[in-house]
Parts: sequence; structure tokens; C-alpha cells
Amino acid sequence: MKLYQVDSFTDSPFGGNPAAVCLMETTREESWMLKVAREMNLSETAFCLPLYDGYSLRWFTPVTEVDLCGHATLATAHVLWETGLLETNQNARFQTKSGLLTARLDGSWVLMDFPADPPEACPAPHELLEALGVGSASPTFRGRFDYLVEIEDEATLTNLKPDYLKLRRVNTRGVIVTAPSDRRDCDFVSRFFAPAVGVDEDPVTGSAHCTLCPYWSQKLGKEDMLARQVSPRGGVVRTEMKGARVIVGGQAVTIFAGDLLA
Repeated sequence: MKLYQVDSFTDSPFGGNPAAVCLMETTREESWMLKVAREMNLSETAFCLPLYDGYSLRWFTPVTEVDLCGHATLATAHVLWETGLLETNQNARFQTKSGLLTARLDGSWVLMDFPADPPEACPAPHELLEALGVGSASPTFRGRFDYLVEIEDEATLTNLKPDYLKLRRVNTRGVIVTAPSDRRDCDFVSRFFAPAVGVDEDPVTGSAHCTLCPYWSQKLGKEDMLARQVSPRGGVVRTEMKGARVIVGGQAVTIFAGDLLA
């Protein structure tokens, strides 16, 4: 089997969010996929298997399977086009635990069609705000997968130092912390923490923008927005509201390719 490592949501090597992509020819056990993900030790490893009308796609962190992952989907679509398994004018079609996901090329950008996950206001669990070290007045919301907390500005967000042990006890896949951007070329910024699924901080999180896009679209009165995830590696995400769907876009760079022998 071919195995690739791709940096997603970046146009330069060693930026964005690295994902492993395993192109399978036959089905394998879930336990085997988890072992491969642990071996790769990245926030996500994607497993892609051809179907008659597209591909099956599953995503694993080093500790568990997840229902939706943006950067590993972007990485997989990038590999399929780069290797010629799909023509550049063909859409990628993935059957996943979050339903049918599609992706298309727009120049150097991969545009993915995901279900929107608009968050709803909710009381903030005490341990959540305590773990983040933010004030009790911070607006808190909950989507299908994650909490979303808005804080005052980009500088505060960049300097945030969460307590990951406390954050792991919060009953959620992850926590999105977001703020308006101080940059002219960007609408909003975010960071994403998911210690409960084995990822203390995810460098760039495509699936989080299924929640961030409807949230900021309503606040800013815009449908097309450019976002930055301001983790140490950082990355750029294009977002667009399309009714009950969100277009999440990014660029990608292949770092290495090899053969998986196990």
C-alpha cells in the first residue's frame, strides 16, 4: 500500500497541518488502522479505499477514530489528483461517517463541501473556561462535535496557554477558541484543542470551520471569508456558506511518499 504525508492548508512545506494518507486496495481491520495511525503519530491518518462511485474514507488520531476531519480529507483529495488516480477535472467523492463529502480543484486550492455545524449558545462548563484561562464572560457555544469560545482579540488568542490535563476532562471532541482578526487580509482567527482524542493542539482544523464559518458569517454578515488558524505552524482556510453546507478550502504540499509494508 502507498503511504503519503501531506501538509494541508499551506502552500509551503512544513507549514499547515500534516496528515498521513494510506491508499488501500482491500479492507483492513479497524485495529490495524489504529496501529498505523499510532505509528504515524500525527493528528490524523486517513484511510482511503476505492468504491464503485468514489472512495470510502476514514480518519484516525493516534487514539481513536473520528467522524469528520478536514485537513486529512484535503490531503487525500490532493494525493488522488497528484498521483493521477483522479483527473484534475474530476470531483473527489468520499463516503464517510459524516455522509457524502466532495472536493474539487480550483487552481491550486482544494474546495471541500462539508455539512455546516452552526453552534448554539450554551452555559460554559466551569472546567472549560478554567482550563483555557479565560474570563467567565467569554461567550460559549456548542456545535455537534466541539465547544466554541470567543475571546476579545487575536493577541490574547495567540498567547493562550491551556491546561491540557483539565481540558481533557471536558466532555467534548475539541474546543475551538476564536477571535476577530487584527489583519486586513483575514476575517477571523482560531485555535483548536482536542486532548480528549489525543491531540493537544491541532495545527489547522478543517472540520472546526464547519462551525466557525456559520458563526462568523452571522456576526460579520458575510458569506465568503478568509480565516487563519494561529497555531505555531499556522494555516489559511477559505470558507463560504452555501445554505446548510460549508465550502472549506485549502492548499496542500506532499512531503513524502512510500510503501507501507506491514
